[in-house]
Amino acid sequence: MSTPNVLDELAWRGLVAHSTDIDALREALGEGSVRFYVGFDPTAPSLHMGNLVQLVTARRLQDAGHTPYILVGGATGMIGDPKDSGERTLNSLDTVKDWTERVRTQVSGFVSFDGPNAATVVNNYDWTASLSVIDFLRDIGKHFPVNRMLARDTVKRRLDSGISYTEFSYVLLQSMDFMALNRDHGVTLQFGGSDQWGNITGGAELIRRATGNQAHAFATPLVTKADGTKYGKTEGGALWLDAEMMSPYAFHQFWLNVEDEKVAEMLRIFTFLSRDEIEELEKQTADEPWKRAAQRRLADEVTTLVHGAEETEQAKAAAAALFGGGDLHSISTSTLAAAVREAGSASVSRAAMPTVVDLFVEAGLAKSKGEARRTVSEGGAYLNNERVEDPDRVPSEADLLGGTWLVLRRGKKNFAGVEVV
Repeated sequence: MSTPNVLDELAWRGLVAHSTDIDALREALGEGSVRFYVGFDPTAPSLHMGNLVQLVTARRLQDAGHTPYILVGGATGMIGDPKDSGERTLNSLDTVKDWTERVRTQVSGFVSFDGPNAATVVNNYDWTASLSVIDFLRDIGKHFPVNRMLARDTVKRRLDSGISYTEFSYVLLQSMDFMALNRDHGVTLQFGGSDQWGNITGGAELIRRATGNQAHAFATPLVTKADGTKYGKTEGGALWLDAEMMSPYAFHQFWLNVEDEKVAEMLRIFTFLSRDEIEELEKQTADEPWKRAAQRRLADEVTTLVHGAEETEQAKAAAAALFGGGDLHSISTSTLAAAVREAGSASVSRAAMPTVVDLFVEAGLAKSKGEARRTVSEGGAYLNNERVEDPDRVPSEADLLGGTWLVLRRGKKNFAGVEVV
């Protein structure tokens, strides 16, 4: 029996939207360890959900025996790929350096640096910073027909509103990266998101024109919601991988709320579960969607991948306590704070602690003191998951979770936090 080709696995998981010669790529991936690269520009202090698609794809390729080169764009991050919405604001060198180090740290957690196909992290600033303008124009620019650059979708959409030469030339810089890695490290494959397909094929074409070598490429699809809109955005902004920018609790909650129509696709793309496991979860979603077994497994797997098993357990414990009335004292203060801020929170002074009724109004769980009092009298008011009997009760220091927080709940589902300062 022949060894399975990783390209078939990637295709089954829905990770191949575009490709150069597919047969040549399949042959290359079947012959031995291919050196490949994927790049990340530090245009923000953290990577996000869209980047996670590339990180797990790199790991799949490495697990299949291929050799990753993870590029952090210290040079290209100074410019940024053209956006449809308009010209980017250029960040300072110090900002880009700081973000480059943050991104370098993040990407390093997804691939292995041991073994015969150990990963290498590279920074394109190393081969770009010392390049003279004359050499850049002669050695790189010479191979790029302007009519083809103008035909790129993003450029065409920006022609009326205007696009600077800086952003217009971005494709040259990214293409040069592929050629530099091909020349210095023997890298023959690049992949990235489908929005990067023009830049990726530009690099493969530059290698062919400048050196005569063959290079391969493929692109992963854009991950969208069931209605076709972009994933990766929440009410608070992007789905960041940095725990300080998006808490592991909020991250876990995001995956728990993936639509039934998309959960099997998300399991294939973002987890390392086997085909049999995913197909069984897909069947459970069809037969018993109310159990949300696939969403729970998805949330656990992806949160563990990004933040670790301990943070996943904390996120689950927090949700169980907040929604199921469990022990709030067992949750770390940071996780509790993240959870109640996600739900909504208020702040009160320790020196003038209000009554429970006042706290319910302050936290937005009741519109008036009268409504709050009725909630207490009807048995629907809870402080730290314990039913409140006295509407005039004033919480004490002993009630403060982590020395700072109170958790109020109205009924089964509506809760809010109060930070005591």
